[in-house]
Amino acid sequence: MELKAICEKTNSIVLEVGKFIREQSQRIHEITVEEKDANNLVSFVDRKAEDMLVNELGKLVPGAGFITEEDTPNVEGKTWEWIIDPLDGTTNFLYGVPCFSVSIGLRREGKLVAGVIYEISRDELFFAWEEGKAYLNNRAIRVSQRKNMRLCLLATGFPFRDFSNLENYLETFGYLMRHTRGLRRLGSAAVDMAYVACGRFDGFFEFNLNSWDVAAGAIIVKEAGGVVTDFSGGENYLFGKQIIASNPFIIRELGKVLQQKFRV
Repeated sequence: MELKAICEKTNSIVLEVGKFIREQSQRIHEITVEEKDANNLVSFVDRKAEDMLVNELGKLVPGAGFITEEDTPNVEGKTWEWIIDPLDGTTNFLYGVPCFSVSIGLRREGKLVAGVIYEISRDELFFAWEEGKAYLNNRAIRVSQRKNMRLCLLATGFPFRDFSNLENYLETFGYLMRHTRGLRRLGSAAVDMAYVACGRFDGFFEFNLNSWDVAAGAIIVKEAGGVVTDFSGGENYLFGKQIIASNPFIIRELGKVLQQKFRV
């Protein structure tokens, strides 16, 4: 099956899973404020969404491996590998903040070849396949064309478990607050990268992300004309836990800032 057809079928699967997550988000007002009740709901939604995705994607590409966030046994080294985040932005989901997504990346022989991100609250479906452009709800999209970083709006994430790089982040924030149009933190790395792909953000960076956080976004940004690297300008962003995604005009300047502040 050609990549375009795989991507289109994946879109349909993701929309169904997104519908389930949207329905479950309406249950937030039903649970108590107890942490256990809240965590139980998030765990149920995460696991159920992942089960739905693995079941349907497994039929779409028989024999493919899976790299997932939740309970599915990870099987790497296959010719085809799905890289899945069933609910990116779980804290937003739990608190009713409207930015959470489903993120699906597909690798063939170790290379990312397709990606789908569905931002559920806004009903926005971002997708791309290798050499096939990038799309938002079937409309072709491109990264921004801004060349002056002082005019750029950037996205990032904040440390929330591992605070070993907190000081590096604070130094970076301080510099970028003074030398860009501003910083945003949406709470879903997948959506951040999708917004880079369609030009809403000019760039995105984050430390300590996993492959399922960035796989779909990386191929979508690239097919939209953007650049994706690790902090050193290399290609170890999928499993290297550091990533920059931006338009091609500011990637070097942004990378230089991150190299200096994170001392890489």
